[in-house]
Amino acid sequence: MMLPKYVQIYEVGPRDGLQNESQVIATSVKIELIERLANAGFTHVEATSFVSPKAVPQMADHAEVMAGIKRKKSVVYPVLVPNVRGMEAALKAGAQTVAVFAAASESFSLKNINCSIKESFARFTPIMEMAQKASVPVRGYVSCVVGCPYEGDIAPSAVAKVASTLYEAGCYEISLGDTIGVGTPEQVCSMLEAVIKVVPAEHLALHFHDTHGRALENIRVGLKMGIQVIDASVAGLGGCPYAPGASGNVASESVLSMLHELGIKTGIDLADVIDIGQFISSHLGRLPNTQTTHS
Repeated sequence: MMLPKYVQIYEVGPRDGLQNESQVIATSVKIELIERLANAGFTHVEATSFVSPKAVPQMADHAEVMAGIKRKKSVVYPVLVPNVRGMEAALKAGAQTVAVFAAASESFSLKNINCSIKESFARFTPIMEMAQKASVPVRGYVSCVVGCPYEGDIAPSAVAKVASTLYEAGCYEISLGDTIGVGTPEQVCSMLEAVIKVVPAEHLALHFHDTHGRALENIRVGLKMGIQVIDASVAGLGGCPYAPGASGNVASESVLSMLHELGIKTGIDLADVIDIGQFISSHLGRLPNTQTTHS
């Protein structure tokens, strides 16, 4: 299949990128980060997570962040919701799009959200009902789509089953996450072949971590298979508190650099994003984790 002419970058830095940082980032810095990303041309900037502050202290200011950002009409600011309480708080804060999450690994599901995969679906039912009533679109995340820190390789059929369940439940888009960044192009291809049989490619996104430096190569596999939405995190921020050894998300700067070299339009200003990466990295006291060229 030919490469797409346009790809949407779904920016996850303010939420997935910062959630694992032990150093608490000031609310004002988070708001500036979100606004600068929106001004750089991102149409989707995941703003925060309505989780318990005890579980993820970095996201304790979720309501303040949502109240503080100057929203652009052309930009969507999704938030993550783990349960009904989180959904209620998100709606109260004016969330217009929410995301729920599941795993393709039973062990990871138990470690991450303290329930089985089947039980996690039962938790989503009232959230989906609330979203439908409020006319709020729901995105679904699937973790560990090629490998799990506890189980090793994950069968493509297991990923397809979870993705299909989320899609049939009403999620408009399913983001497939290589949570620990172990996937090879061959594994990604096999996984996508299984998932695309049950969820159309136009309703899928890729969410890759760059633990072994293969994220860009794996993204190219997805692009050739019809995927047109890529999750990425400015400055390569991220990791997962329940995934030992996981490095950051693939950097938005790296993905943009690759796409632009391939002649694929994104509507995003790479130079602005590089500046934003340096801005948030300076607040974390380190350099951006990026590649702005690719092999």
